[in-house]
Amino acid sequence: MSFKARGEHFLNDNRRIAVFGVSRDGGTPGNLIYTTLKKKGYEVYAINPNADEIEGDVCYHTVSDVPGGKLQGAILTTPAEAAETIVKDCYAVGIKDVWMHYNAMFGRGNASVSDEAVEYCHEKGMNVIEGGCPMMFLDFPHKCMRVMLGAFGRLPN
Repeated sequence: MSFKARGEHFLNDNRRIAVFGVSRDGGTPGNLIYTTLKKKGYEVYAINPNADEIEGDVCYHTVSDVPGGKLQGAILTTPAEAAETIVKDCYAVGIKDVWMHYNAMFGRGNASVSDEAVEYCHEKGMNVIEGGCPMMFLDFPHKCMRVMLGAFGRLPN
């Protein structure tokens, strides 16, 4: 399945989404993704072990702290070193769809992709998008970026 199809599937089939890596200071990819999804009507939950509030909303320290039933998807904008622990926590609460953010414009320094986390997802039958950014499906400038990166072969497989 293409990156475009996987991204559309993730955003069409998941309405309750945990966003990992949101910052108290704002200005991060996690904050942008969180606020954009919220504006578009998704039920989003900020996850940061060091914050109680993000963007004026309650922030949860772990995914298991989120109330109100089953979460459907998770977006990771954390350092790659945290990804394996996060996907294990996601699996434990029944999340089957995971998107590991990777800023293809600026290199792996901004990547949440971890080979160990991806392998764990595959072993557990979880759907995983290994890179790219949900924003490439959510607003016009980022959609243009997706087209441009696709033309240069810089999108995840």
